[in-house]
Amino acid sequence: MKQHPAGWRKSSRSSNNTACVEIGRFNDGAAVRDTKDRSVGYFTTTGAQWSAFIDAVKAEKFG
Repeated sequence: MKQHPAGWRKSSRSSNNTACVEIGRFNDGAAVRDTKDRSVGYFTTTGAQWSAFIDAVKAEKFG
């Protein structure tokens, strides 16, 4: 049986903006999808990958 992401949510900083992403829980990591077109699916990350990404965002490594 294929597992599906649960608990989709978007950042509170997105307010009513439709150009953002949503994050869902998936296994030990996260699933990410585009709010503009949810029908195209999502990609998944491991817990370690997601943590590294969040750390990089907090450290402003993406400009």
